[in-house]
Amino acid sequence: MKAAFHNQFGAPHILFIKEVERPTVAPDQLLVRVHASPVTQGDRRLRAADYPGISAVIGRLMFGVLRPKNPIPGTMFAGRVVAIGDEVTRFAVGDDVFGGVDNSAQAEYVAVAEDGAVAPMPSGIDYAEAAAAPYGAATALSFLRDVGRVQPGDKVLIVGASGGVGRYAVQIARHLGADVTGVCSARHAELVRSLGAGRVIDYAKEDYTQSGATYDVIFDTASGDGFRAARKVLAPSGRYLTVYLSLLVLAQMLVTAVLGGRKVRGAVVLPSQQLTRDVGALLEEGAVRPVIAAQFPLDHVVDAHAELEEQRPAGEVMVLIGSPPALQLAS
Repeated sequence: MKAAFHNQFGAPHILFIKEVERPTVAPDQLLVRVHASPVTQGDRRLRAADYPGISAVIGRLMFGVLRPKNPIPGTMFAGRVVAIGDEVTRFAVGDDVFGGVDNSAQAEYVAVAEDGAVAPMPSGIDYAEAAAAPYGAATALSFLRDVGRVQPGDKVLIVGASGGVGRYAVQIARHLGADVTGVCSARHAELVRSLGAGRVIDYAKEDYTQSGATYDVIFDTASGDGFRAARKVLAPSGRYLTVYLSLLVLAQMLVTAVLGGRKVRGAVVLPSQQLTRDVGALLEEGAVRPVIAAQFPLDHVVDAHAELEEQRPAGEVMVLIGSPPALQLAS
């Protein structure tokens, strides 16, 4: 089968297409014919060995010190089940599925554990839309629903509202009943409004910490050291959420947990089947919608990775693989 491949860490140009053996299916696995896989910021980090803060040492030990342990990139996928192991009971050949894996999704086939982060594809969307959602939507849902405990009527500020997590955070916060403000660049303001933000702040012209407004939740998807500035616009029992864990953030989490009042909360969101199903439910009911900025065939995987890294688009960059079968899309 064809697969994207890299045998060193670095920029997009290190990728190439290679013929590799199709994965064999263990008794508890599905073999999925992949039809779409996004290039995520997580994929970029793994390809470049660019791990933030205290995760740098751990990242190298887990994913390769001098060269990648897993040379086929891609962590999110959508496709059709073409084979199942003898012990699989929840999926059947012919099922359309989507979800996440540790690696190797940017290939024609990927093996997925039955109890992994895989779920039936929701009706009414295509493979690209399904594959685009889990990375950002699962992170946003976990932070806002579970970590931040957003309630109807809360005032929520999303920093980095046009980014891969921020776009879903705006939609999910609105779905949870919050009054949403997004912080992004002026060129992405209309997109963020269309996703559900009642107000958009252009960070180049206005400092949200000087606006005079207060927020119950600030979800910072763009940096990991903003609490000291953000606390002045947090409500007395407000929560500052960040996707970036550093020694500073961990210390702030500990101190604010002990002192009470305004809290710093961070987490590592691990893919799971239930979280993937939850994202599927949001997609099916129309509570969230992916924004796709560009699509490339597998043979142009270098261009796809470069598009994400160099253009910083306000939408998902998709790798399309093979000729997908027809889907029955809801009207």
